[in-house]
Amino acid sequence: MSQGYQIYDQNKLYYLTFQIVQWIDVFTRNEYKQIIVNSFDYCRQHKGLELYAYVIMTNHLHLIVRAKEPFHLSDIIRDFKKFTANQLFPLMQQPTESRSDWMMKRFEFSAKSNARNSVNQMWTHENHAIELFTPKFTQQKLDYIHNNPVRAGIVEKPEDYLYSSARNYAGLKAMCAIDFL
Repeated sequence: MSQGYQIYDQNKLYYLTFQIVQWIDVFTRNEYKQIIVNSFDYCRQHKGLELYAYVIMTNHLHLIVRAKEPFHLSDIIRDFKKFTANQLFPLMQQPTESRSDWMMKRFEFSAKSNARNSVNQMWTHENHAIELFTPKFTQQKLDYIHNNPVRAGIVEKPEDYLYSSARNYAGLKAMCAIDFL
């Protein structure tokens, strides 16, 4: 396993990226994104997650987070990924999901190449964890997260994207509460 991008201190501030296997565009439906939002809320209320920034793109999430003591960030991430996958898989198999067969075959294929998953794998195991040491570096990552939908051509201004903490920082109604930097 690579020594880079590891969570060494479980209670420090980190920039994380969670990817869907094979970059499958899962989060094209609001109901799928809402599962992520609800899970953020739950982890904040019950698992010690401090969520400072987020963006939900079609096939990945970017976050700035920390775990309150005595919680461990790695445990929160593990539980978050497991829970969201278990909530999303049944939704993706509904008749209203036109991509169901294709997506589920991709998730099944990904699981076969990984001993940790027996049937389906939604998330990659990497989190691309980068510890945020300085205010300047933290601000760079915050700007990167909030400008992701702008760079993707989804919105013109970061605060226009509903599934981003840019709305919180702009003082607008947001999809979920955050902790401010």
